[in-house]
Formats: sequence, C-alpha cells, structure tokens
Amino acid sequence: MIKRFLVGVFVCTASAVLAQRNSASPYSYFGIGENFEAVTVEQASMGGIGVAMKDNFHLNFTNPASNADLRAATYAIGGSLTFLTVKEQNTSQSGNSTNLRYISLGFPIGTKAGFSVGLQPFSSVGYSLLESNNDVEATLYRGEGGTNKIYASLGSYVYEGVSIGAEAAFIFGNIDNSILNQRADVMLATKYEESLNIRGGQFKLGAQYKKELKNKLELYTGASFTLSTDLTARGNEKMYSLTLSGTGLEVPRDELFNRSLNGDINVPLKSVFGVGIGKVNKWYIGANQQFQGALKSDNVFVANGNTYQYDDSKKFAIGGYYIPKINSISSYWDRVTYRAGLRFEDTGLLVKTTENFTDVKDFGINVGLGLPLPKQLSNVNVGFEYGQRGTTSNNLIKENYFNVRLSLSLNSINWFNKRRID
Repeated sequence: MIKRFLVGVFVCTASAVLAQRNSASPYSYFGIGENFEAVTVEQASMGGIGVAMKDNFHLNFTNPASNADLRAATYAIGGSLTFLTVKEQNTSQSGNSTNLRYISLGFPIGTKAGFSVGLQPFSSVGYSLLESNNDVEATLYRGEGGTNKIYASLGSYVYEGVSIGAEAAFIFGNIDNSILNQRADVMLATKYEESLNIRGGQFKLGAQYKKELKNKLELYTGASFTLSTDLTARGNEKMYSLTLSGTGLEVPRDELFNRSLNGDINVPLKSVFGVGIGKVNKWYIGANQQFQGALKSDNVFVANGNTYQYDDSKKFAIGGYYIPKINSISSYWDRVTYRAGLRFEDTGLLVKTTENFTDVKDFGINVGLGLPLPKQLSNVNVGFEYGQRGTTSNNLIKENYFNVRLSLSLNSINWFNKRRID
C-alpha cells in the first residue's frame, strides 16, 4: 500500500515541477534564467557541500558515486519559499516565490551499489521590469518559463573505500520573453515576443574515497565532473503593433515580422572538489570548491551580448552537521541533526553598465534541522538561508533574499522484500 501511495505522490509532484513558475529574480532576465543548483535541503542547509559526503539514508545530488552508500529505499521531496527584496540606488521592491525543488527516488542494489532517479528544475525565468523615461517613453520587459531536468544515476564501490558513479540527464523546457514599448506621442505601441524550446542531454561523473583514521574519525574526499554539453534553442520571434485599451487589454494590429529562431547554448564543464572529516552519526565538517567555464549562447535571447556576457564562475562552500546522541531515548532533541554552512559565489554573469561590465556575486548563510519521525528512519528537514546577490553600484540591482526550505525523506529497508504469510 505504501509503495502505491509513494508512486502516486511521485507522479503528482512531477506534474507540479513541470507546471510551476518559480523565480521572481530580475537576474532571471539573462540567458536561460536563474540557475538552480542541484542540492537537497539537507545539503543546502550546510552551504551546499556534499561532493565528498557519504550517507546511508539521504540522497546526494552533487556526486553520483554517493549512491553506492544507500542502505534503504529513499523517497525525497523538497521545496522552498523565497522572500526577495530588490534594491536600486533610490528605490526597493519586495516579492516572493514558491517552488518545488526536487522529487527523487533512490534504492540500494545489493550491498555495494545504488541507483536513483528524479526530476529537478534546471533554470527558471520570472521577471517583470519597467523602464520609464520621464513620461515620454515606457518599456515593459516580461519573461516566464524555465527548464527542468530528469535524471538517473548509479554508484558502486569498486575497491575498499573507493566508489564511482555516473549520471545521465535530459534537460527540457520553454522560455517566453516579451518587450512592450509605448511612446507618449505615438498612438500605437509595439511589442516583441520570443518563444524558445530548450532541449539537450547532460552527463556527470563522480568518485569518492573514505579512509578510517584514529579515534573513530573518518576522512572523506570526492570529486564530480559535469561534462560540457550543447542545449538546442528552437522557436520563433515576432514583432507587431497594437493598441492598449483603458483596461490594459492588448489589441494586435499590424505584424512587422514573424520568423523562426535557431541557436545553441553551450553549458561548459563544471568541476567540484571536496574534502570532509567526521564521526559517523555524530558530526561532520566539509568544504567544496566548484569551477565552471563561461556559458556561451547564440544571440537568440531578448537580452543579447550587448547587455551582458558570461565569464568563468566559481563557488566555495563550507559546512557540516552535529547530532548530540542519535539513539537517545530520553530526549528527542538529542536525536535531531543540526546543520550550518556558508557559501561564496562568483556567478560568472557580467552585466553592462554605463561603460563597463560589472560581475554579479552571491553570498549565503545557512542553518537547518533534521527532525526524525517517530519509530522510523525517515525525517523532515527544514533549512533557512539569508543571502545577497548583486550590487547597487554602477546602476545595478541588489537582491536580499531569505529562503525557507522544507523536505521529506522517507526511508524503508523493506522496500523490495516480499511479505511472507505463515
């Protein structure tokens, strides 16, 4: 019964991931939108670390080699609520967005291998920007959509303490952008619309190594490599004149052009390296260092190379967890997992200012709790993050955001065992 229920939940939540619009960031205006880092709520609560981490009862999206350590069938679902304040030099606005971050299912294969499959957002577009010139001219920029990723990954031990893994993924989605321009002395407004269909594959390789030290300490190292891939962007663009009614209704008039768009987006190699140390079911501290080349794309987007460009990106994260006493009978809070972490990121996005390009940086402080469910291996995870992205210097936008994340990790060691009737 529980298996049928979880399969039903998996299908329903997969539909929710595909249907959602989950960004309110002005920076989603550029390229294929705001990038979603593939991490669980548990990982995000530790700053996003995980490439070296091993866990028997939680999934790890950073390194497919970690599947080798699964010892129970695990269903994981996670979402987040983002409160966003956007600041310019003299003004500020607030908003929020809610999104489902992942649904995944993993299970062990024997005692030395594991497999997982799931669905995650890959990027998201969701912006509405108004540019006004002293009541003489107004331009409204709008965009929505995004891309999703469905993946399957396998990990296995190949030698004592050494595991390797591989992940194959398919990225797909649609992005719609528009620019509406209205001049005070012109009766008709003009509108440009762009609709793109994004498709492509992606492959990731990973490895982990664990070594036992003195005093029950264990040293962990790991690395993952997401290979360079080309995503295709196919669609059309059109421009037409229109009139605006008093209620804001758009009435199309003459079409200026309507033509197809064809382009490619190169997502470069991403490398993640990490190290950690800790005691099993007690504490862990680790660090990740991530590097990625510059994203490249044809000029098929509303925001073209004249307004932005990409450079190499990098991210450093440090974090860990602490469990006072995992098998405590007298105190529930002694069984809780306490997590914390920091991350520092150069996003690689450079936005054109008056004369030069200014790079966009991101920073986040994270804390979280892993709350065990009664008489089960399962748990509820909650995480909080305060972060800042961008700057108000050079006429740019600064974002202050607060993320509330929630996930459910359901585990069963009897998932594939048949019931016996005596």
